[in-house]
Amino acid sequence: MRPTAVVTGASSGIGAATARRLAAEGFHVVLAARRADRIKALADELGGTAVPCDITSDAEVAALASAVGEVEVLVNNAGGAFGADTVEAGKIKDWSWMYEVNVLGSLRVTQALLPALEASGRGSIVMISSTAALAAYEGGGGYVAAKHAQTALTETLRLELCGRPVRVIEIDPGMVRTEEFALNRLGDQDKAAKVYAGVAEPLVADDVADAVAWTVTRPHYVNIDRIVLRPLAQAANHKVHRVL
Repeated sequence: MRPTAVVTGASSGIGAATARRLAAEGFHVVLAARRADRIKALADELGGTAVPCDITSDAEVAALASAVGEVEVLVNNAGGAFGADTVEAGKIKDWSWMYEVNVLGSLRVTQALLPALEASGRGSIVMISSTAALAAYEGGGGYVAAKHAQTALTETLRLELCGRPVRVIEIDPGMVRTEEFALNRLGDQDKAAKVYAGVAEPLVADDVADAVAWTVTRPHYVNIDRIVLRPLAQAANHKVHRVL
C-alpha cells in the first residue's frame, strides 16, 4: 500500500508541483485546496484524492483530517502574500489575512493531522515558508511578520516533538516564478511581471517540489531542519541581478 501525503494549497503553483512530484515518488497524494475543480482534475490525473478545504475554517480542516485517515507526510504549503505596503501604510485586514493563512492555517492542519502522523511511526511535516522568514525587506512587513511567525511555529514544534516519530522540515524559497503568487499579491499583471523583470532564471515550482521530495524520502532518522533555496541571480531578498 502506498504511503499517503497531504498537500495543502494544491490547486496551483508549488502545491500542484509538489503533488505531482510526490505521486511520482510513490505516494498516494491527498490534494487540499479551496478550488475543488482544480484539485479534482489533478487528483484524477495522479490517482490521488481531492478534498476541498479552506484552511482558515476549523470545520473544513476537521473534515480533511476525517477524510484522510492514515498519513505519513503533511506539506503545509497553503499561504501567500497580499499587498506591498510599508508598515506605515499597512492595512490591518491584509496583515490579518496573511497571519491567518500562513500561520494559523498551518497550525490548524498540523494539529488536525498530528495524531495520524504520529501513529504512522514515520511522520514528516514540511512547512513551506519563505526567505521572508529569515530577513526583512521594505514593503514586505506583513508577509515578513507572518513568515517569521511560521518559522517560530516550526522550530517550536520540532522541539516539542523531540522523541516522537515525527520529523519537522522547513523549506524557505526565495524568488519563485509561479502563475499566481505575485499576481495575487499585487493585483495587477504588469506589476507582477516586473517582479521577475530581467531575471533570466528565477526558481520555478518544480524546484521547490524537488526539495520537498528529497527531504521526505531521506531515511526517517534524517531530519532536514531547513533548506533555503534561491535562484543564482538572487543573493538576498533585496539583492537581485537583473539584465534589463
